[in-house]
Amino acid sequence: MIAVLQRVREARVEVAGTVVGAIGPGLLMLVCAEPTDTEATAEKLVAKVLKLRIFSDEAGKMNRSVQDVSGGLLIVSQFTLAADVSGGNRPSFTGAAPAEQGRRLYEHTLAFVRGQHPVVANGEFGADMQVHLINDGPVTIPLRMA
Repeated sequence: MIAVLQRVREARVEVAGTVVGAIGPGLLMLVCAEPTDTEATAEKLVAKVLKLRIFSDEAGKMNRSVQDVSGGLLIVSQFTLAADVSGGNRPSFTGAAPAEQGRRLYEHTLAFVRGQHPVVANGEFGADMQVHLINDGPVTIPLRMA
């Protein structure tokens, strides 16, 4: 799975002008399933995200996780993270999992993280979403789990 984490002061997702998910301080997690991904891959990604120390401690060092700071998680599916532009100027998305597999892994990711963390919001799989955020830092971390 591919993910991009953004530490945020706040973030929200809108679909057709309606807010479908929102958090205060925490992490915006854009996530894309790849064809070889499984539920175990999704769980490994969640475990890493929850323990990743990218929030500041009292000394200003990145030493705290989203769990340590009781931050929110806003998880948004984004198949375009698998874009391949090596063949020209039009991206190919063949590296992304087929839609049904992507939906299943996205829903598994949400269910799994909700069992591990109290503040979780999400976007809508396959929808035309508008994502609003105030990046904190900015801190942006790309992740790939196999």
